[in-house]
Amino acid sequence: MSLENAPQELLEVDQLTRRFGTFTAVDRVSFGVRPGEAFALLGRNGAGKTTVIKMLTTLLPPSGGAARIAGFDVVADAARVRRVVGYVPQALSADGDLTGYENLHVFAQLYDIPRAEEKALIEDALALMDLVEFEHKLVKTYSGGMIRRLEIAQSTLHRPQLLFLDEPTVGLDPVARVAVWDMLERLRSRYNSAILLTTHYLEEAERLCDRVAIMNRGRIAAMGTPRELEAALGAGATFEDVFEQYTRGALEGAENYEAASRTRSAAQGHG
Repeated sequence: MSLENAPQELLEVDQLTRRFGTFTAVDRVSFGVRPGEAFALLGRNGAGKTTVIKMLTTLLPPSGGAARIAGFDVVADAARVRRVVGYVPQALSADGDLTGYENLHVFAQLYDIPRAEEKALIEDALALMDLVEFEHKLVKTYSGGMIRRLEIAQSTLHRPQLLFLDEPTVGLDPVARVAVWDMLERLRSRYNSAILLTTHYLEEAERLCDRVAIMNRGRIAAMGTPRELEAALGAGATFEDVFEQYTRGALEGAENYEAASRTRSAAQGHG
């Protein structure tokens, strides 16, 4: 896919590649995300999902290929890209020794939100994430689901056109997970923000996302709506069948240590 000939999309990814020495973690990946669309990157550990997100959020330079968000190149226009995206990492990003309101104030400063607009934006974000009752309580007293909702509020204060979420409900119980799903659907409906998420919960992708891409060994093995991918596999196929089909032979590799480190660090933060 050539970027010059691609349809108008908010995110355009063309042959994006990332190597670590002789190991290719992401191998010529191409896809697009439309304005207002929810899109999931699926795959087993080591498939390259987090590496893709790190490149698209300007945290990691690509080894090859290109990507643009809202027309801005993720390498040449990195500062402009950061103004139009939000990023919720898997690791804990809220400060437990601050209140919810104070955490949002810090992020408002990071995003250079004018002081005249800050209070209204913070109050709106707290209301949208159902956190008004807890805004002046220390975050270390929050439940895991509340922390995740606060982190989503932090990352959307500046009204990003595209929100990246890396395993947004990892470690949450089923009730908290559904609450986060509800908040994401509310956010998308309210602001028409596009969402790109990674997840190991297939039901999460099915509920939240218009389309998915399944990665295996750094490449996209299949892409489409969950129902399209099921139909392509044959009558009676489930989405779990689709995932198994396209991730066969997946290697546990490049992201495993990093993923384990993030999860354990987050667990220590909650402990």
